[in-house]
Amino acid sequence: MQQPSSGFAVVSPARRGRRRIRQSMVALALPVVASSLLERAVGIVDVFLVGGLGASAIAAVGASQLLVFFVSSVVAGLPVGTLVVTAQLWGAGRRTDAAVGSRRVLVIGAWAGAAAGLVGAVLGAKAVALLGASPDVVSLAGPYLIIVFAAFPLALLVTLLSSVLQGTGDTKSPLYVTALMNVVHIVIAYPTIYGVWGAPRWGVAGAAAAVAGSNLVGVLCLIVAARRRGLLQPGPATEFVRAVARVGAPVSLDRSLQQGSQFVFANVVLLYGTTAYAAHQVGLAIESLSFLPGVGFALAAATAFGRSLGAKNLARARFQNLEANRLAVAVMAAMGVVFFFFPYALLRGFTDDPAVIDLGTLFLQIVAVLQVPLAITMVLSGSLKGAGDTRFLLVVTVFGAWAVRVPLALFFGYGLHLPLGAVWGVMVVDWVVRMALVLARYRSERWRDKGVLWQAVPR
Repeated sequence: MQQPSSGFAVVSPARRGRRRIRQSMVALALPVVASSLLERAVGIVDVFLVGGLGASAIAAVGASQLLVFFVSSVVAGLPVGTLVVTAQLWGAGRRTDAAVGSRRVLVIGAWAGAAAGLVGAVLGAKAVALLGASPDVVSLAGPYLIIVFAAFPLALLVTLLSSVLQGTGDTKSPLYVTALMNVVHIVIAYPTIYGVWGAPRWGVAGAAAAVAGSNLVGVLCLIVAARRRGLLQPGPATEFVRAVARVGAPVSLDRSLQQGSQFVFANVVLLYGTTAYAAHQVGLAIESLSFLPGVGFALAAATAFGRSLGAKNLARARFQNLEANRLAVAVMAAMGVVFFFFPYALLRGFTDDPAVIDLGTLFLQIVAVLQVPLAITMVLSGSLKGAGDTRFLLVVTVFGAWAVRVPLALFFGYGLHLPLGAVWGVMVVDWVVRMALVLARYRSERWRDKGVLWQAVPR
């Protein structure tokens, strides 16, 4: 392969090289996809298990998870920045810097998680009420949120440790640990929700206790995996922390604005009643079966793209992005077909409420349409994160969420009083707009001057 004077590859890989890149990309992506599915499975299992307690319990867990996602978004830049910086350092051969930096961000993460968890525990139930939830939903959500937010530092450390390992290319350890966490979660959740096998009957709070217990197991196991990888070494890490902040700060603001728009959107859905919101939450849980592979491929793209740029191999980075997009589109398009033609079978596994199933069918058929633009947007965003171009992604979120989704949802719901399907249809418009923006950005290659470890990628 020819190399320019800048040290960056600019020609396409040979056929044999492309095959190796494709195989390595699949090997990197599949464990991340599986890990993402298992991570979301905790929330899906909670919704599934409390389904026997009624629509109010489903709505309480769904609203609580929305709040947890919002608080998580405030500190989301820390794990994303850690993954990107670790990947670029690892690709550049600066492994000691990555090992020292990983220890420092864990300390920062513990304090940040404690602060965020305290705020969430104090304000959680009030926030659910502000969403417009009924009193019975608020009363169920309160205990759930107190327990989950008390264990929030553990949840953040799980994410940080997984990001560090994924940044080094070790995507299997987080997968194995996440699988173990799911087993622990189910073992604790079912008996404590329904009071079987000699356990106390805690109802919705039992699901929260299971979340806390599984996160504790996850932290301990991931620390062991990280130490075996040679990470978590003591030493100064000022450059690492600054780079993480530079990449991560826009991500935190991005995620916060995204979750804020979800709050407003949820408020519009609640305008149509508790049954409608329950259908919304069950539909989101089912949609995550396709959404999370997209998250996995996006993380894989961020890791591979960052490592290739760290190694100054631009051609490989481009090809890895292409392969991640192909895989994500194939998987999510297939799931979209399932959502559109077989919604009843999926919904029946979560609830037997005919009203929830009827509305949930409409929801799944609508989100089936947005699976391809969603896949492309997620993977391209992952690649741009790997390049350190997180500020532009913040602009995309501001435009898609706050200039498209929120105004249209409010206008359709509160202004025109259109059917719920019209409000849900706004999601399709939102993601098509975002896809157009990130695709234009990637093709412009303006991300080449956003490198974490260098001032710019030479043209």
